[in-house]
Amino acid sequence: MSRYRGPRLHVVRRLGELPGLTRKSTRRAYPPGQHGQNRRKRSEYAIRLEEKQKLCFNYGVSEKQLIRYVRKARRARGSTGQTLLQLLEMRLDNTIFRLGMAGTIPGARQVVNHGHITVNGKVVNIASYQCRAGDVIAVRDRDQSRRLVERNMEYPGLANLPSHLEFDKNTLMGKVNSIIEREWVALQINELLVVEYYARKA
Repeated sequence: MSRYRGPRLHVVRRLGELPGLTRKSTRRAYPPGQHGQNRRKRSEYAIRLEEKQKLCFNYGVSEKQLIRYVRKARRARGSTGQTLLQLLEMRLDNTIFRLGMAGTIPGARQVVNHGHITVNGKVVNIASYQCRAGDVIAVRDRDQSRRLVERNMEYPGLANLPSHLEFDKNTLMGKVNSIIEREWVALQINELLVVEYYARKA
């Protein structure tokens, strides 16, 4: 799956709330399409597939990238599902979103790709950069960059700042203190089903 550029609320109605994809909420509580209101029995495969799609759409990663993250999570110690979520949450575009510098993860990716963000004093324009404890994330010292981020901060995506981050709104500088804990992941997801989905594929 390449990057999704279609109607976002269409996806939200099918998969449920995706805080990283859009700030908007749906007016209809049932899936889209002709048979959206009909109750249908879903197979176990369909349930696992939807959980996997939640990760892809919310974090804006492709199928190929997600498989790479799953393999990396398997090699790490501890719970594979929790490690997978931590890898996705510690991406630079998601960290910018959680700091409130952008309203959505696609918006945060654009801020990063256009060179408005520095990590430890160096411009980083790779959205998939893995943030580590001790990284200092700041807005580039340009009027254009500051204006863009200040405008984004008027409409933040999520209200609460996770415990692993700190942010100074005056200097537009944030710091990563540690790896994110599971309870601060905003997406409602059963990560074990994603691991089961990739049990034979990855």
